[in-house]
Amino acid sequence: MTDSSKPANLPKAGAKSRKANFRPEVQGLRALAVLMVVAYHVWLGRVSGGVDIFLLVSAFLLTLSFVRKAEAGRPFGLLRHWLHLFKRLLPAAVVVILGILAGTWLILPQNRWPQILDQAWASLLYTQNWLLADTAVDYYAQDHAGASPLQHFWSLSIQGQVFILWPLIFAGSAGLLALLHRLPGGACLDYRGLLTLVFGAVFAVSLVCSVEQTATNQAYAYFDTRTRLWEFALGSLLALALPHLKPNRALRVVLGWLGLAAMVSCGLLLTVDRSFPGYVALWPTLAAAGIIVAGQTGSRFGVDRFLSSRPLVALGDNSYALYLWHWPVLVLALAATGLEAPNLAQGMGIVGASIVLAVLTTRFVEKPLRDWHWPQRRAWRTAVVIAACGAVLAGPVAVWQTTLTAEESATAAQPRELTPGAAALHPENAPVPAAGAKIIPGPSALDNDWAGIHAPCTGANATRDPLLEGCRQEVPGGEATKRIVVLGDSHSQQYLGALGPIAAARGWELVTLLMPACRFGAASETRNAECNAYNQASAAYVLEHRPDAVFTVASLTHEEAPFETGVPGYLEGVRPFAEAGIEIVGIRDNPRFTFNMPECVQRNGPHAPECNPSLAESLADPSPLESYRGKLPGLHLMDLSDFICARGVCPAVVGNVYVYKDDNHLTRTYVETMMPMFEQRLLAATGWS
Repeated sequence: MTDSSKPANLPKAGAKSRKANFRPEVQGLRALAVLMVVAYHVWLGRVSGGVDIFLLVSAFLLTLSFVRKAEAGRPFGLLRHWLHLFKRLLPAAVVVILGILAGTWLILPQNRWPQILDQAWASLLYTQNWLLADTAVDYYAQDHAGASPLQHFWSLSIQGQVFILWPLIFAGSAGLLALLHRLPGGACLDYRGLLTLVFGAVFAVSLVCSVEQTATNQAYAYFDTRTRLWEFALGSLLALALPHLKPNRALRVVLGWLGLAAMVSCGLLLTVDRSFPGYVALWPTLAAAGIIVAGQTGSRFGVDRFLSSRPLVALGDNSYALYLWHWPVLVLALAATGLEAPNLAQGMGIVGASIVLAVLTTRFVEKPLRDWHWPQRRAWRTAVVIAACGAVLAGPVAVWQTTLTAEESATAAQPRELTPGAAALHPENAPVPAAGAKIIPGPSALDNDWAGIHAPCTGANATRDPLLEGCRQEVPGGEATKRIVVLGDSHSQQYLGALGPIAAARGWELVTLLMPACRFGAASETRNAECNAYNQASAAYVLEHRPDAVFTVASLTHEEAPFETGVPGYLEGVRPFAEAGIEIVGIRDNPRFTFNMPECVQRNGPHAPECNPSLAESLADPSPLESYRGKLPGLHLMDLSDFICARGVCPAVVGNVYVYKDDNHLTRTYVETMMPMFEQRLLAATGWS
């Protein structure tokens, strides 16, 4: 989002050179790209292609700068270049991140703080894209109702990584060229030619990788540096080829306007949010390339007259800061007002506030530090400025994280009688636990409060079928008295918080065959092909190994009416087990909601009506399990909904324990408090001893 080739405070001769090399239409192109990003985010909630244009322009300008150095015989000065670059980038980024942290503390619920603090470190260290890539494909990552105000730092992280890699390519190519020139026939290749071969290879390999990864794992590919390198390589190839691209004036005019039309229309005509960064990203990047090739047309009808206009060039000077500010202003404004999307007037207010903050940041932070003479005289001074900027952010983040950890420890150390959880709903217990207790698990622990088997899925503890990736919980010190296979999705997994300890205590062996968002049942059109294949493989595993029983979730809850139904193909799915003499335990599903339950509590308090939805709008009456009763021999049905919902409501907090970790998953902590009731009903339903 920044012009990495822009030198800082050159003497007058250098200033003349900079002025001669300055391309106002490119600065206007950057301004238009950031306006696209802002407008599409604020009003359309879509990807615009503007970020891809920024990536191309960044590499274009960087390549022009280094090629000029090489052809003039000047040293690259990589260390000085990197120090100068990050001295320009970091101050504005640090100011914005500090502003985001202040907004987070004022506006966002506490269970989102740990995630945002982790992202603050990742943004500072230019690794945000990798953090988001891992989270994007992690089904078990915390499901927050709103986007992260730091999410947009993914593209800046990729740029930072490329800003380190590309100079190494320039320097390495120069060294390789010098070596080749010592060999017979090596003088036939010049520096531009070698760079063209290198960046051509990067372009081809990265584009193929991008297309393949986008088709198979788009969520990860979107943030993957490797699938974006071709966009930078295209910018570099454009810079290298530009001296040889000399269309006539009429063609320049046409090319410029066609590029502008294609650039602006990209996000409107393509579903880029689901197909980027594959070959579809060629649309905005080639459009921008066309505008750059059109260049200065010298015609009053050329697009460059529009792009070189004073307002756009001025906005281009502030484009980096505007990109930094617009997303957190949007996210925090929506979180503060409870809006899902702004209308025209509200959006204009968000854009206006973002522009004001961008201008102030550029004028009072970015520009003064860029023009500051003291750091420019010694490399170590520049390093001191960079370290100081990092420390300004690292200090508050570290203190905040330490405070959260201490609070979490204090919360976890509370006497258990203050946090009875599901036991508070038992008829023998008082309906309201001690009011002075803190709700557990604490905000920093809520993200990872998942139940599971506490054994590595390797060696003897792993299933042989690579599709299943199952785990086995061995019986400590003895022969298993029962072997149980847990089938289904995360709603089956969450009950391992009770079933796992019970199995360990009773000498039962557990095997989990779980796939996120894949409820067990016979093949159905309501499931995707991957889920149907997984369920088929799971059934084959059960029939091959003949456990004593399988554990499943036998109903399916929904956010809206009908709030609970049977699982598609459930009886057909478990029938082969019954016919093989394998017992089936089918437990009723828990409610799911349209909002994040812990965040509701942190905003409104545990007793707020909006955090205690009606039972009638959460579960079906009668239970769908009743339709299964008596249909199959060995099918045992369990219903623990009275320890999740009570007195006509389904609360977010019971017995000072969060019932849910998001909008539909029970916390491990709460399921553990259900253990006595779970064991009693399991034994009563099955007749096991």
